[in-house]
Amino acid sequence: MDRAEKKTIITHHQSHAKDTGSAQVQIAILTKKISHLTEHLKIHKKDNHSRRGLIMMVGKRRKLLDYFKTKNSSDEYQKLIEELGIRK
Repeated sequence: MDRAEKKTIITHHQSHAKDTGSAQVQIAILTKKISHLTEHLKIHKKDNHSRRGLIMMVGKRRKLLDYFKTKNSSDEYQKLIEELGIRK
């Protein structure tokens, strides 16, 4: 993921002008990284070091989603999940 792509993700999901680290922004960035790494692992099936990184990213995203769900309304949570195309 290059800087321009990351910047567009941040501007799309931020809640105010200087918001770069809120839960929804972090979840969106992790989702993009996870999808990129998933495509990499489809080609390189034996890359276990990257697989471990992927599993750690998925766990971190899960924790952030749980936090986001407790701090915000369920409507905002459902909206974020639908926007990012995450199951659950």
